Amino acid sequence: MPPFAGAATTALLCPYKPPETSIVTLNVGGRVFQTTAQTLAAAGPSSLLSAPPSFIDRDPDLFASLLALLRTGRLPSSAATDDISDLAAEAEFYGIDPRVLHSSSSSSSSLSLRRSLLLPLPGRDPVAVLSASPSGELLAAHGSKISSFDFSLRRRKTILTSLPAVDSLLSLRNSSLAFAGAADFPGLQILDLSSGTLVKTLNWHPHPSAPSATVQAVCEAADRQLLFSSYESGRRNSSAILAFDLNSGGDFRPVYEISRREIFGAELDSAIPATKLKWVPSLNLLMTAGSHWGPSGVVGNIQLWDVRAGGTPTAIFNLNEKDDCFADVTVSDDLSALFKVGANSGDVFMADLRKLEAGEPWFRLGGGRWNGGKNEGKACRIESEGRQVFCSRGGDIEMWSEVAMAAAPEFEEKVMRRNLMGREKDMGGARILQMVFGGKRMAVARSGECCVEVWESSDRS
Repeated sequence: MPPFAGAATTALLCPYKPPETSIVTLNVGGRVFQTTAQTLAAAGPSSLLSAPPSFIDRDPDLFASLLALLRTGRLPSSAATDDISDLAAEAEFYGIDPRVLHSSSSSSSSLSLRRSLLLPLPGRDPVAVLSASPSGELLAAHGSKISSFDFSLRRRKTILTSLPAVDSLLSLRNSSLAFAGAADFPGLQILDLSSGTLVKTLNWHPHPSAPSATVQAVCEAADRQLLFSSYESGRRNSSAILAFDLNSGGDFRPVYEISRREIFGAELDSAIPATKLKWVPSLNLLMTAGSHWGPSGVVGNIQLWDVRAGGTPTAIFNLNEKDDCFADVTVSDDLSALFKVGANSGDVFMADLRKLEAGEPWFRLGGGRWNGGKNEGKACRIESEGRQVFCSRGGDIEMWSEVAMAAAPEFEEKVMRRNLMGREKDMGGARILQMVFGGKRMAVARSGECCVEVWESSDRS
């Protein structure tokens, strides 16, 4: 609703009187800055800048970048050479809300990533699963432990869980809570990272007398205040996805059950659980995907669920895959497309979300460069961030970006270009298990390694 809707017409005819502003003068490291109290208020009520001293003995160049962020909501182009950890540390000194810094860096329309550092994990257990928040905090599960890093990646805290191993992990946005699940241990655990305590366990029972099911995947729909968790029964004969209300006063009340599957007769593939969940906020869609390797090869299922307020989610798209089924699949909100990497060929495919009903939805990218190899894509992983798609091949990472084309009536398909970001022989890394994104960073987990590999972007435009 417009801000003046319902106001008296005469009020709009009154002459405009600009609000009074108070000028604030700051001396930072010997350089004098002048701004307004309204600009400094954007740093948050607990910030040093809410009542600043007359002189602050800090780097004036970094302060200039942060002041520009408070003024415009984005970092200036001159800050492109600044190290993100230096800006984060400076923001921490001033007490600037990290979400303000994130507001300029979370727009991932273009990432210029470079490998920057390794984060060691305590103990001997290799990293198994990662989770990153939009503001840059990072979680890493290794063995039965979970290590959390703040947005500057300078502080680490490790807690011990009751799970023998953590296979699903999610950090709740703007909260100290995390969700952890295991593929062979029942229940989704809610953990308080600040105290290291178990808050609650969210269970699903296929039948009233059946034991609790194990967790296969978890994701958050922050704009809808929902949490989705995929479960599979201990006997592996039934599965479902539950939606929990994140805005129910800490009760995490289950809202509805979707995509329930059970084995009927010899149809063993009818109960394949969803092992990947991803939310598409602009379309209110939940993507669910699961696959199964058997004697006849790999088969899988991809579904899109329409999740709207006031109604039970309905499946608007269902794709059963048998020929060159996906080894991994993702969905890009910015590109309005599904992407998969073929389990047999290793090729990357794209399906336009606007044309899913028009016959075969998949379109091969790159001309089938890797076509012909048996199970070539089995260990590949694919993720999307902004308008880019990242695919791992063993220890290699490649990035697919949309190519801008001149508008033409006959041109309908997106054109994607492939760039190789890093090769295994150059990086010295093992096979990639997972890639996650947050705060214009990419965190990478590699097989058998007790550290997290971090790629950072120098893009500040």
